[in-house]
Amino acid sequence: MGGLAALARETGHRVTGCDAAVYPPMSDQLRDLGIELIEGYGADQMALKPDVFVVGNVVKRGMPLMEAVLDAGARYTSGPQWLAEQVLHGRHVLAVAGTHGKTTTTAMLAWILEQAAPAGRKPGFLVGGVPLNFGVSARLGDAGAPFVIEADEYDTALFDKRSKFVHYRPRTTVLNNLEHDHADIFPDLAAIETQFHHLVRAMPSQGRVVVNARDEALARVLARGCWSEVQRFGTRREEPGGLCARGEPGSFDVLRGSLKLGHVAWDLLGEHNQMNALAAIGAAEHVGVAPAEACKALASFRNVKRRLELLGEAGGVKVYDDFAHHPTAMRTTIDGLRRKVGLSARILAVFEPRSNTMKLGTMKAQLPWSLEEADLAFGLQGDYGWSVRDTLAPMGQRAFAADSVQALVAAVAQAARPGDHVLCMSNGGFGGLHGQLLAALAGR
Repeated sequence: MGGLAALARETGHRVTGCDAAVYPPMSDQLRDLGIELIEGYGADQMALKPDVFVVGNVVKRGMPLMEAVLDAGARYTSGPQWLAEQVLHGRHVLAVAGTHGKTTTTAMLAWILEQAAPAGRKPGFLVGGVPLNFGVSARLGDAGAPFVIEADEYDTALFDKRSKFVHYRPRTTVLNNLEHDHADIFPDLAAIETQFHHLVRAMPSQGRVVVNARDEALARVLARGCWSEVQRFGTRREEPGGLCARGEPGSFDVLRGSLKLGHVAWDLLGEHNQMNALAAIGAAEHVGVAPAEACKALASFRNVKRRLELLGEAGGVKVYDDFAHHPTAMRTTIDGLRRKVGLSARILAVFEPRSNTMKLGTMKAQLPWSLEEADLAFGLQGDYGWSVRDTLAPMGQRAFAADSVQALVAAVAQAARPGDHVLCMSNGGFGGLHGQLLAALAGR
């Protein structure tokens, strides 16, 4: 919604927004754009008399402002619907979907199109984070230029329970991977596969689906029907037509079958980013960017804020921030940091089960697996209805649970030693833990 607000502001609208406890980097971006942030959902905001209320999917019945909007018969719409009608209509939309890697892959694809500028036009984009190459999460781009959008499968709004991405009507779609997530919305993986099928079956015959060849759930999605061209990535080298990579994640060749298309050399970590790159290359090709040009652009890609972002060093301890909140993403992030720092350095993983799925405890059993590459693990216990301490019990003395951010900071600061790497993982602000931790380490 923050990115959508930025797009609305760029089109010339006066924009205000309300939410609860907005945190950086989005709060900083909105403030810099001159967009007023109102804390809470009070009915007094009706006095602003906007042309339209754009309702996010966190808004529920019973919130005073929503009740006032409905009672007054005011005009309202959802964020995805507003985007479809006011921004995306008539443009070549490239949508990036999947459980993991959406934000990074969307940023990669936008940067490729920025550098290559098909037909000399700069792309528009909407990313669920702040790409360091651009410094903003959203931009309209040139008239008629392609538009790159992060395509989330979460529901649209309280009055529209379809997945957000069905509104975007892409001509190019990346399907990165698919696991059970959003357990508050989807009872199982099969329910999510159905939504992805809805996305694919609405694509034009001249569209392109760029799909992870290693993912069984996505194979089932396409088996239900696909009427567009399919470009697979992550294939075996001997598979004709598929995109694959050979080499280390930081320096690798991109091939189609046995034919070399280009070379990527960058500072990003992990095989997951190698796969993200293949997906972005395959999507960019559909709007006329040769893979060799895409590879060249990726050499200057700088990732997204809160993706293994080094926040600072204090007392000889480096502190990182990452958005990982699903067990698979947590494991992948720890693995990426391990590859960077080596086997001899200690990694202290600090996490907050903040997403709706994690709060429900649906994936709590996977936490020891997701954290096993860390030397020590520290979890925040909230009012989840399940025990972080009991869940981490299989890790023995390597795991610690705290009932408050302050207690968590104290425990990490006491355990950390010079040369350690502390990785903080949450899809929220984590109660300001990062700054408190750096201060505590500096004051030891």
